[in-house]
Amino acid sequence: MKVAIIHDWLVVNGGAEKVLQEIIALYPTADIYTLVDFLPEDSRDWLKNNKVYTSFIQKLPFAKSKYRNYFPFFPIAVEQFDLSEYDLIISSSYCVAKGVITSPEQTHVCYCHSPARYAWDLQAQYLKESGMTRGVKSAVIRHFLHKFRIWDSRTANGVDLFIANSEFIKKRIYKCYRREAEVINPPVNLSQFQYCDDKQDFYLTASRLVPYKRIDLVVEAFTKMPEKKLKVIGDGPEMEKLKRLAQGHDNIELMGFQSNEVLIKTMQQAKAFVFAAEEDFGIIPVEAQACGTPVIAYGKGGSLETVAANVSGIHFETQTLSCLMNAINEFENQGTILDYAQVRKHAEKFSVESFKQNLSTVITRTQEANA
Repeated sequence: MKVAIIHDWLVVNGGAEKVLQEIIALYPTADIYTLVDFLPEDSRDWLKNNKVYTSFIQKLPFAKSKYRNYFPFFPIAVEQFDLSEYDLIISSSYCVAKGVITSPEQTHVCYCHSPARYAWDLQAQYLKESGMTRGVKSAVIRHFLHKFRIWDSRTANGVDLFIANSEFIKKRIYKCYRREAEVINPPVNLSQFQYCDDKQDFYLTASRLVPYKRIDLVVEAFTKMPEKKLKVIGDGPEMEKLKRLAQGHDNIELMGFQSNEVLIKTMQQAKAFVFAAEEDFGIIPVEAQACGTPVIAYGKGGSLETVAANVSGIHFETQTLSCLMNAINEFENQGTILDYAQVRKHAEKFSVESFKQNLSTVITRTQEANA
């Protein structure tokens, strides 16, 4: 059986790439197709045995840093891949990967991290954050997003089975495509995130520093609570903003990008992990729980599934300063009630082994149904 795996782009080792690694582990001889591949050499050991094919976007001017600017060409690019020699196609999709062209004799399974949020329900938020709510540029972008939605809906018909990474995304898939989906949560390498019950007196948040992650909200909350310490791990376009917010507040440490080893050690020692984003699933809160570290999470999206209230953490209802501060104070008041061992036990349901077994089962079943 020849297998092709389609992934939107290979640029950083994020949550979607962790899922991709485990899909490749299930199908180690699969060929990989992606719009662009600029993954650094020191981050691609898991790809060394696989042939990687890229689209014409790889060779366009400034593609390495500006590949997202070629968004209008993404649908055309993914449709140019010739997959006619493969029996099984697995798309790992959060943008256009699911839009590859397949035949009736082939089985196409899509692991959907999310329909493209900026083209569907979060379009208004995306335009606002990009400063493009009005003007000619806004009109052009809205036109392309409109065209993309039409293409995105049509190509959903080429998928034999949708797999959602959470119940939250299952609802979004149905809303966008009117397709039912199986739910298989992303894998977390529990052996890498070792349990630790020796906690220190600081909170942690970690993420790519982009607007929707709301790290600014977390930092601002701790500027109002100088007696509580916060460590922030990550880098990105929001760093300068966070530096301005944290200036003059010795209780806040912006650590920037750190190695995986430093991240895990800090995660193990933190008294709690603060997560203020509305995520489709959100792997990093599960990684924190695998370390035995409770999570204070925004109670919307995937966090409602990954963080068990009063078992592995607590939720706060709105992305506001007062609500987050109240949740942190509530955690301080009842934090000793949470059992670190139970926090770890809750994370174990998201193991790599469970992911592989569930994924293999549904793919085999789909292939048999298509035979």
